[in-house]
Amino acid sequence: MSKLSISSIIQAHARRKGSAPAVTYPDGALTWSELDKRSNQRARLLASLGVKQDNLVAVMLPNGSEFHEAVVAVWKAGATPCILPSKLPGREASDILALARPAAVIGDISAAFNGARIARGAALDQFSDAPVEDAGAAHWKAVTSGGSSGRPKIILDSMPAFIDPAAPPYAGVGLPTDGAMLNPGPLYHNMPFLFTSFGLMTGSHVVGMSRFDAEECLRLIERHRIEFMAVVPTMMQRIWALPESIRTSYDISSIKTVWHMGAPCPQWIKRAWIDWLGPDRIFEAYGGTEAGGCAITGREWLAKPGSVGKPAPGTLRILREDGTEAEIGEIGEVHFPAAASGKFRYIGAESKKDASGGYSIGDLGHIDEDGYLFLADRRSDLILRGGANIYPAEVEAVLDEHPLVSSSAVIGLPGGDLGERVHAIIQLHEGRQLDLASIVAHVGEKLSKYKHPASYELSVAPLRDDAGKVRRSRLKEERLVWLEEGRAFELAPDLGEK
Repeated sequence: MSKLSISSIIQAHARRKGSAPAVTYPDGALTWSELDKRSNQRARLLASLGVKQDNLVAVMLPNGSEFHEAVVAVWKAGATPCILPSKLPGREASDILALARPAAVIGDISAAFNGARIARGAALDQFSDAPVEDAGAAHWKAVTSGGSSGRPKIILDSMPAFIDPAAPPYAGVGLPTDGAMLNPGPLYHNMPFLFTSFGLMTGSHVVGMSRFDAEECLRLIERHRIEFMAVVPTMMQRIWALPESIRTSYDISSIKTVWHMGAPCPQWIKRAWIDWLGPDRIFEAYGGTEAGGCAITGREWLAKPGSVGKPAPGTLRILREDGTEAEIGEIGEVHFPAAASGKFRYIGAESKKDASGGYSIGDLGHIDEDGYLFLADRRSDLILRGGANIYPAEVEAVLDEHPLVSSSAVIGLPGGDLGERVHAIIQLHEGRQLDLASIVAHVGEKLSKYKHPASYELSVAPLRDDAGKVRRSRLKEERLVWLEEGRAFELAPDLGEK
């Protein structure tokens, strides 16, 4: 099939499916016909406000049917949707809008912005719902990423808004043509936006959640006979933490494909899901928002536990700090090929390139003798203690395995002449009481002594965002300030407060 505009693909689905559900969220639902007609009205609203071909339009709406309606309208207007969180604080919103310089903003914002604004729930009655002229932008999406540093940047995808829905990457990932997919994640993150967009392009019924809830996720799978779901490891852990009587009370036999990505997945939770659903329904992808890297099936993973896949020859390289190629099994920085750098460009940042023109997003890892990639952590999060490298993700995976711990974040804090000490921030499962001695003993059984946290901190605030990401650099900066202020916030392994 030749490439078609995303606009025309949505319109074709509407003609074929009509009153069948296209999008279902707690705030309401849209049939394919309604999605098509309302997005036509919105596209005309955008044009009336001066939005032109290839402009960026900021979409700052919460998860819901209106989000998808707005994004489809931006595509129909020939513009590029720039996806931003709906609840960005004023200063952050102002900074990112100053970077993006969109022609319009869709959503309710308190930030300073001189361009056109379209409020949430804007009236559309004055605009025709007849088909709009076929259009497509030079860039089909723009998303933000703070990365590990927390500094915002915009990643502008170089793929135009014209696709062949029968070709990769849209086909072959398990999205149903006429069935339903579930989106449990925040749409302002790349993965949920990517898969819900691909779902609409392939004809899936997109079922979404306003905010992730483990039991509600299972209920929706049963109710809508969900076939496809993309999650992050935090969601997997929260579902698995449900009492077994609850987790097994829902009929989730309709699920054919579960993808997970976005953060390192502890091996114990990956194995638990494979045992639960079977290896042929579990898939993992590795890459950045910028471009994909590799993927692995559940069956492959059982043969290579901990791997994120086998990159195609010449697609990924592991480099030392001096830029030379790492040996097999040697940890270095993961570099994507120069060809992949043409798939995106940054607004507000420069990509970190090697001598060949390839680029890095800051991940560390190694490739084994069979060509499989294993990730260690992000370079910026590495803890250096007494000349040894400690990878926070490894320590977090062990902490998260403890039955009391809901989530954890591990950072390096000043540690005297050894450089840094390991500091663990933990969040308990609801209703559980802290038993630090038990957690310390658990870590002692799993990790070498030099990797043991020297101090712990109990947090009641979530450590990871709705997309399962933890911003260790921000956590570290906060605690360095607390140390300077003499604030008591740590627990030593002997249970004494420092």
